[in-house]
Amino acid sequence: MPPKGKSGSGKGVEGGAASGSDSLDQESRGPKGGGNAVKVRHILCEKHRKIMEALEKLKSGMRFSEVATQYSEDKARQGGDLGWMTRGSMVGPFQEAAFALPVSGLDKPVFTEPPVETKFGYQIIMVEGRK
Repeated sequence: MPPKGKSGSGKGVEGGAASGSDSLDQESRGPKGGGNAVKVRHILCEKHRKIMEALEKLKSGMRFSEVATQYSEDKARQGGDLGWMTRGSMVGPFQEAAFALPVSGLDKPVFTEPPVETKFGYQIIMVEGRK
């Protein structure tokens, strides 16, 4: 069975946030990202209305870590940092979203929009690293 990442178009990668480490990211350019672990931050809210308020704060330019501290309803309230998480250790929708996101930083975060719904509530996710 041929590898899945080698189908057809492959040339155009969506998004223009090149980090300058193209050679290191060659294997993680598939539609679902690559690697086996991601360094993740998130904002978790039980109520849809509250997560949408958090999303508006992010869109207005507020730092991801500040919005997470103010809005997130879980133990990762210190800026939403969940640390490194491996494939298989996250719930399905969270994992799919995390591995589909490009790596970004707190200064210019790329996050899930709309928020992802899981059994824990609504989550806005961003990825800070991949390995």
